Amino acid sequence: MTLSDAAILLLAGLTAGTVNAMAGGGTFFTFSGLLATGLPPINATATSAAVLTPSNITSVLGYLPEVRAHARRYVALGLASAAGGLLGALLLLVTPSSTFRALVPWFLGFATVLFALSPTLTKIINRFASAPGSPRRRVAGVMMQFIVSIYGGYFGAGMGIIMLAALSLAEGDDYHFINAAKNICATMIQAFALVPLVIAGLISWWPHFAIATFGAAIGGYYGVALARRIPLKYIRFGVVLAGSLLTLQFVLRS
Repeated sequence: MTLSDAAILLLAGLTAGTVNAMAGGGTFFTFSGLLATGLPPINATATSAAVLTPSNITSVLGYLPEVRAHARRYVALGLASAAGGLLGALLLLVTPSSTFRALVPWFLGFATVLFALSPTLTKIINRFASAPGSPRRRVAGVMMQFIVSIYGGYFGAGMGIIMLAALSLAEGDDYHFINAAKNICATMIQAFALVPLVIAGLISWWPHFAIATFGAAIGGYYGVALARRIPLKYIRFGVVLAGSLLTLQFVLRS
């Protein structure tokens, strides 16, 4: 690995950890950085999940006040995330590499569009559904979280923002409450998804994981502080731009 490759991985990890702590979409950066340094798509997906797990944990630590205040409300979401993440990773293991490569542009495009439209979709659904925080909405939120978690364990790009949209539909618009929930759920998804991925030997521990994780862990912790200061619209713009460029790159290469 060259010095420039190491710099790419460090920057990708730092950016991904920061963006994930603030809103979501960090997988766009780790996935693209790992691809740029030579990993095949399936290995890049598996290694990206491993890279972002420590940063998710540090982000949870940054949200300890919210976690302590609402711990019981996070339990069902966490269990759904663990089950979905494990199932998604098992599906990844039985997907041929050529099929997965062909699906990547579609996944990236879907995640980017949903990321961009999630505020509008949330407003539309809120007009016709029961009040956020009601028992019915919370049950629906757990079910949606399970489905999102399967996608997260399988691929993961855009997973964070999809979770924010689903959680806001279920729980309301307390951004820091649902962002803390998103970080907890992401930790559970990727931790349980890692079990079969590690056993299958799909993760490039050295040097890809080691370098990117160092940056991601730092970004994951300090990103929470930035999330309390930087307007979400600027974060969203950067992630949508990165997702669009990455989708276009894969379309041109296919």
